[in-house]
Amino acid sequence: MVVLTTTDSEDVAAELASGLVAAGLAACVQIGGPVRSLYRWEGEVKDEREWQLWIKTTYERLPEVNRHIEREHPYEVPEVLALPVLAGSEAYLDWVSDQTAR
Repeated sequence: MVVLTTTDSEDVAAELASGLVAAGLAACVQIGGPVRSLYRWEGEVKDEREWQLWIKTTYERLPEVNRHIEREHPYEVPEVLALPVLAGSEAYLDWVSDQTAR
C-alpha cells in the first residue's frame, strides 16, 4: 500500500516521515517536491508549493497511519490517499511487511 499526503514545508514532511518510520507504521517514506498544488479552500482557489510524501506501508497499518497523519499534520484537513499495490518485487514487498509488522 502506498499512502500519499502533502505538507507545506520540507521540514514538516521530514518530521512526518521520521515519525511514521520510527513508529513502525511505514517501511519507507519518500519526500518529493516542491510540487505545485492548486485547490479550492474556503471559497478561494489556492496555488501553493507543497512537498509530497509517498508512504510505503501495509493495508493492516493503514488505520494507524491515518491517525498518525491526522494527529501530527499541521493542516486542518490533510490529504490522505491510500493506493493499493497490485504488483511489485516480492523481496521489496516482504521487506515492507517485515518493517511494519506489529
